Amino acid sequence: RKMAAMPRTVNSRLEGYRNKTPQQRLAMLSEAVGLDADAAATIGDPGSLDVSRANGMIENVIGTFELPMGIATNFTVNGRDYLIPMVVEEPSVVAAASYMARIARDHGGFETSSSDPVMRAQVQVLGITDPYGARLKLLAARDEILEIANSRDAFLVKLGGGCKDIEVHVFPTTARGAMVVLHLVVDVRDAMGANAVNTMAEAVAPKVEELTGGQVRLRILSNLADRRLARARVRVPEAALATKEFSGRRMIDGILDGHELAVIDPYRAATHNKGIMNGIDPVIVATGNDWRAIEAGAHAYAARNGVYTSLSTWEVDTEGCLVGTLEMPMAVGLVGGATKTHPVAQTALKILGVETAQELAEITVAVGLAQNMAALRALATEGIQRGHMALHARNIAIVAGAVGNEIEIVAGKLAEAHDVRTDRARELIEELRGAG
Repeated sequence: RKMAAMPRTVNSRLEGYRNKTPQQRLAMLSEAVGLDADAAATIGDPGSLDVSRANGMIENVIGTFELPMGIATNFTVNGRDYLIPMVVEEPSVVAAASYMARIARDHGGFETSSSDPVMRAQVQVLGITDPYGARLKLLAARDEILEIANSRDAFLVKLGGGCKDIEVHVFPTTARGAMVVLHLVVDVRDAMGANAVNTMAEAVAPKVEELTGGQVRLRILSNLADRRLARARVRVPEAALATKEFSGRRMIDGILDGHELAVIDPYRAATHNKGIMNGIDPVIVATGNDWRAIEAGAHAYAARNGVYTSLSTWEVDTEGCLVGTLEMPMAVGLVGGATKTHPVAQTALKILGVETAQELAEITVAVGLAQNMAALRALATEGIQRGHMALHARNIAIVAGAVGNEIEIVAGKLAEAHDVRTDRARELIEELRGAG
């Protein structure tokens, strides 16, 4: 499935963006995506999420908590440019994604697709001695079960969604006796879908007990959204990966070697996949989606064959180009939850200009693939710390007490000397202030 064309045209190549002030970047962003003053103010104003609104979102509210919000530039996805809002505290994440997108955009950018936005609800049944017989009773009552489920969300059905099918899984011998688990397979359209599928699961529970003679316990969605997959692909020629120190061939070999370790070794796979999530989670957070659900689904999917392994693949095609692919569950929504109540999440969606939850899912996976490519490229060559520590130096300068222009001066000297330490930063601050 290809994404629907959007009326808006954006150029994601913002020249000199990293060298601007935050205010200048916000102005450039507003012009690029057509943000009005009110929308722009939600980002620039630290009080965008006022306490009264926050108090309606969760319990026992005492205030709000902020993280830095940046924009990943240069992304081209399915021939269309996007500027990507990312909320994250880790240095180098936004820069790495932007850099890889810059390389990819000259060679077609990222291609994406996705399956329908289908979620599962689970209904657990215990207290039965004929689990396989119970399974067939439930399957025979499929239409009746679907009707009950869909009666609870007529609006979703009107939009073309709703409960489309059932599955029945049998666990004949468990520590709690035989179990049967009914799955409701629900197309949730542009919602993340938790509330919709949970309501349906609770609605069908009495009928399930009647049909099986058992007792229903759990009635809740599964975060292993293996029917709701998003995919991204990138293809980069050897020459585009070459640097002053390394040939393109050497770059590709290093990336393939690093990827192979993630395929065979769970210890590496955990860190490899964390790097993918470095790209994905910041987009999920920025748009008000549930990053815990995305993380749970991603790591469960990485272990779906019984061994925890890499979520991505890296190969070389017949023309010698590096080809990266990523396919994973992506249960995101544009309606409901914080996506509707948080002002900055609403502005983030305006910046992206997405029209469907599937489009958001596809863009997010493309960012994850870009982040993975950046990490592998760094690890394959000079190591991860060189670029990361240069950006981390600003944090160290701030911790040491640098303010204003001192931050960039001290950070620059720390990075240049490859000596990123707080005590050294304090010495540099004292030297600066003494010279002044």
